[in-house]
Formats: sequence, C-alpha cells, structure tokens
Amino acid sequence: MTAAPGTKKRAQSIFRLLAKRYPAPAPALDFTNAWELLVATALAAQCTDARVNQVTPVLFGRWPRIADLATADVAEIEAVVHSTGFFRNKAKNLKAAATRIMEAYGGEVPRTMAELITLPGVARKTANIVLGSAFGLNEGIAVDTHVRRIAFRLGLTESGDPVAIERDLMPLFERGQWSDINHFLVYFGREVCEARKPRCQRPEEDACPLHELCPRKGLT
Repeated sequence: MTAAPGTKKRAQSIFRLLAKRYPAPAPALDFTNAWELLVATALAAQCTDARVNQVTPVLFGRWPRIADLATADVAEIEAVVHSTGFFRNKAKNLKAAATRIMEAYGGEVPRTMAELITLPGVARKTANIVLGSAFGLNEGIAVDTHVRRIAFRLGLTESGDPVAIERDLMPLFERGQWSDINHFLVYFGREVCEARKPRCQRPEEDACPLHELCPRKGLT
C-alpha cells in the first residue's frame, strides 16, 4: 500500500496525542526478562493479560529457567497453563521453544527477528514485542487484534492481514516509534476504541481524543 498524501502527517499527529495520553508505554504483561515476556506473550493469545499474569508466577516458580521448561513434562505444563485456553498447543510450543533455545541459541533468547520466528509458536507479533520491550530493538510493529482494528478505523491500512498491516504502518512512523505505537493502540483499543461500541458511538461519554483525525472506517 502506498500511503495517501498526508497520511504520514496524520499518523504523526495521532502518535503525539496518544503519547501525551499514555506517557509510560509498556506491556501489560508482567515480566523480568526476555524469556518471561516471550512466554507471557505466547500465553496471551486468545486470553486476557490479567489471566496470564496470574498464571506466569506459578509457571516460573515451578520452572524458573529456560532449561527447566525444556525438560519439563508437557502434561505438567498443560496443567499450569490450562486456564489460558488452547493449553495443549501452548504447552507443546513452550516446551519446544525452550528446547530450541537451549540447543540452537546457547540457552539465551535470540535478539533477531529471523532467529525468534524459528521458535515454535513465535510469529512476528510475539517477536516484535520481545525485541521492542525486552531488548529495546525496533524491527517492526506488533499487530494484535487492537492494532488491526484501530489501524483500519483510522484509515492507516486497508488490509485485515497482520503482515500487510505491519507493512502499511511501518513507513508512517519513525523506527524509534514502532514499539510505542503498538502499546498506544492497544491501550486505546481497550479504553476508548472498543470493538463493539467505540466511544464515538457513545455520545453520553467524553469524545474520542482522536475524533478530528479519524475517518471512522467501517463504522456507521
């Protein structure tokens, strides 16, 4: 997609307004290192961050090191992550990812997109979150359900495909903004631009802070 004239300028105005609203962007997931963030992000698929934050202390209390999870019984991992949904696939992937990190990367979470996406269960979204929030490296923009929805409503993309959306968004923001814009749009999607009834459709509440910049695509 080639951005329409003025789209980057509008995107930068959106960024500035959201940066003012959310001055301390960071994941809502609890973590202390790259491995914990990778695991938490993987568990958060189709699950709330609040639930994941209840599960990960138990998980890391039982298997604190990558090596520990690599040798864990998958059925035991399933029991711990059961409440996050899709627990069999998640448990299998976590054990396999830990095993690959031990065997291929010397027990350290890799720091490149190309290496991270070789880990079972890790696609670009998770890799971007780990790179940006754990390592301070901006390789792309993580596209989750909130980013996908709001980027379309704001007229920053015409696509529903996460890879295409990321490709559309990256030229609109400076590289140093890539991690932050993900956090901003996630916060905004949870607080203001909800899926079923965004604030612009709730006139009894305060106006959306982006209403002058938003074409409200897909909304009536």
